[in-house]
Amino acid sequence: MLLSDKYPFLTNYFTQALSTNSRPIPQSILFYGNDLESQYILANEIARVLNCKQDKTDNCDCLNCRWIRENSHPAVMTFSRVDNKPEDDDSKTVISIKQSALIKETLMSASEFHRVFIFCDKDEDGNIAGLNQNNFQAETANSLLKIIEEPQPGVTFIFLTRYIEDLLPTIISRSQCFFVPSKEGVNYEFGVIAGIFENYWNFERRDVFDISQRLADLTKEHSTIEILQSIQNYILSVLKSNPEQTEFINHIKRVEDAIEQARLGMKPINIFDDLCLKIIT
Repeated sequence: MLLSDKYPFLTNYFTQALSTNSRPIPQSILFYGNDLESQYILANEIARVLNCKQDKTDNCDCLNCRWIRENSHPAVMTFSRVDNKPEDDDSKTVISIKQSALIKETLMSASEFHRVFIFCDKDEDGNIAGLNQNNFQAETANSLLKIIEEPQPGVTFIFLTRYIEDLLPTIISRSQCFFVPSKEGVNYEFGVIAGIFENYWNFERRDVFDISQRLADLTKEHSTIEILQSIQNYILSVLKSNPEQTEFINHIKRVEDAIEQARLGMKPINIFDDLCLKIIT
């Protein structure tokens, strides 16, 4: 499916902004929503059109368009915990201050291109995830505020996140925010935690650590993230049948936080203890 078919409003908005002077492109863009892969594709498509030297069509084969499709354009840079790390940067789980310094150093030299800096989380296998205040911490975010607020001509910042509140208010206030809704079919399969976590809202507080241990025992056969995604699917299925029960939305967010903890390598029992304490009352 073409991106223009999947997200007609967003593609029309940016097509007009990039082809006319009536709606200038924002200097800082924030995409949020569950579909991080589409956010990343959209960010790169904006970068491609900004740098295209021909007719800006979907199938343009100019050098700039080819470079961006190959993820090798010198002026379109992704910053994540695994992308564009300086040689002396030994950070493993965050976008670092040294990466911020690299951006500032890059901007000190002139460029014939429109420079686009895309910020996201990404694992070693290239899977895109959203920014949050664990992987994009206040120190790094604040170090970028001046160049985001007063950018040079021909510079655009794009931030990708799942929840808008996962970023610092100072980044949000300096960005134009766009919701990217998920168009993927939702699979509510939760068999991994069947019989352990169902009807968790009826559990007693004294049962928290027993439930947590039973979840941790599942890691002998399943990954921690698989277990957490199964919990999330279960809560989503409950929320679908009970949309007025807004507390389930907060519980889904708690599971997202737990998934991020798992990606950071925290011990499963600590993750499940923390999660159960937060959502079993």
